[in-house]
Amino acid sequence: MRAAQESVTAELDRLASVLEPLGRAFTDAGETLALVGGPVRDAMLGRRHTDLDFTTSARPDATERILKAWGDATWDMGRAFGTIGARKGDWQVEVTTYRSDAYDADSRKPSVDFGDTLAGDLGRRDFTVNAMAVTLPDRTFEDPYGGVVDLAHRRLRTPSSPEQSFSDDPLRMLRAARFAAQLGFTVDDDVAAAMTAMADRLDIVSAERVREELVKLVCAPYPRLGLTLLVDTGLADRVLPELPALRLERDEHHAHKDVYEHTLTVLEQTMELEHRLGDGPDFVARFAALMHDVGKPRTRRFQPDGAVTFHHHDVVGAKLTRKRMKALRFSTETTEAVSSLVELHLRFHGYGTGEWTDSAVRRYVRDAGDLLEHLHVLTRADCTTRNRRKAARLAATYDDLEARIDRLAEQEELDALRPALDGNQIMETLGIGPGRDVGAAYRWLLELRIEEGPLDEATARERLLAWWTARSS
Repeated sequence: MRAAQESVTAELDRLASVLEPLGRAFTDAGETLALVGGPVRDAMLGRRHTDLDFTTSARPDATERILKAWGDATWDMGRAFGTIGARKGDWQVEVTTYRSDAYDADSRKPSVDFGDTLAGDLGRRDFTVNAMAVTLPDRTFEDPYGGVVDLAHRRLRTPSSPEQSFSDDPLRMLRAARFAAQLGFTVDDDVAAAMTAMADRLDIVSAERVREELVKLVCAPYPRLGLTLLVDTGLADRVLPELPALRLERDEHHAHKDVYEHTLTVLEQTMELEHRLGDGPDFVARFAALMHDVGKPRTRRFQPDGAVTFHHHDVVGAKLTRKRMKALRFSTETTEAVSSLVELHLRFHGYGTGEWTDSAVRRYVRDAGDLLEHLHVLTRADCTTRNRRKAARLAATYDDLEARIDRLAEQEELDALRPALDGNQIMETLGIGPGRDVGAAYRWLLELRIEEGPLDEATARERLLAWWTARSS
C-alpha cells in the first residue's frame, strides 16, 4: 500500500504543472475538480499518462470557458455527454461534468443526466479500480468503493452490483475483458456470472464501440486473459463467434490438435515476433493470428483411417474473416490486410525442403506484397508443435526461404516487381492504342518477369512481339 501511495505522490508531482493551475482555475470559478479514473489507477501501478481525465461540478459551458482561458486549444465533440477537451503543450485533458447515464432496453446510446457530487459520479463508473479520484488542488484521495484494495488483489469489481452496472452500459462487459488483458487482472466471480447471464444485452451496443474494445484487448499485453474471459462467459458468441467455434469436439477415434488453444498460442508467439514489424503492438499481425484457422470448423472432414483434414480452410477462413471484420466496421484497408494474411498463411508449406523454383519464390513475394514481413511473422508463429526436432526443421526451412527472398531481392529488386516495358512502351512496340490489349500484354510481361527474372528492354520487346503474333493468329 505504501508503495502505491509513493507512486501516486511521485506522479502527482510530475503532473503538478497541469493539475495545480487547473485545480485553482475551477476553484476560483466556484467549481470542484478531480483527477479521476485511469490516470489515478495507473499512477498507483507506476504507469505514466499525458492524456488526463477529470470530473467536475461545472456544467459544459462553464468548463469550456475555464479551459479556453487555460489551454492552447479546446474541442467539444463530447459536449452531449458533458465532456470538453483541451490541449496545452504536450498535455491533453478531458473534463466531464459529474454524471449518471443509463441505457434503456432498446437504445444503443446512453441518456445522460448530470450529477452534483463526486461520490455519485464515482459510483456510476465501471470498476472500483477506476472509481478512485484525487481532488484538486488540495490532492485529497477519494476511494469510496475500495479500489485500492482491489488494485492490490488485481481483481475487477463494480462499484454497484454488476447487474446494475452492465445494465447501465453493456459495453462494460467487454471492458472487463479488455482490462483483464491490459492489466493482467482477474474478474470477481459475481462479475463473471453477470457477464454470462447478461451476454445478450451486448446486442444493443454499436459495432463501432465493440470494435474499439476488441482492438484494445487484442493489442494489450495479456490478450489470452481477455479472450478466454469472452469465450467462457459467452460474450464471444456475440461479438466474435468464430473464436469459440474453434473449440472443436474431439474423441479418441479422430485425433487432431486443439485448434482453440493452438490459436491462442499462435497469437502469443506472434507477439514475441512482432518486433520485426516495428515498435508497439501490431493489430494486423495479432488479429491475423487470431483468425488464421477460423475456416477449420467448416472444412473439417473425418477420414476412414481416423485422420482429420481441413482442406481449403485458408480460403474459407479468409472469407469468414472478411465478413466478420466488415460487420465490426473495420476499415477496408485493415480488413483486406488481415484477410489476405489468413488466406496466405499456408502457402509456405508448399516449400517442402526448398524445392520451390525462383519463380515460385517471386510469386510468394508478389502475392504477399506489402504484407511480406507480416506473413513471415505469422508463418513462423503458426508452428506450435512440441516436437523440438520438427520445430527446428520448420524454422530452418523458413530461414532458407527468407534468405532466398533476400538474395533475389538484392539481384532483381523484388520490392518493385514489374515488367521491363510500361504501358506506353507496349503500345509503341505493338502499334496499338489504349485498351484491354495493353492490359493483357502488361500482365503477360509480368508473368514472364516472375518466371524468368529481369529481362533487358530489347529482349522484352522481342518476346512481346512473338507473343502478340501468336495471339493474333
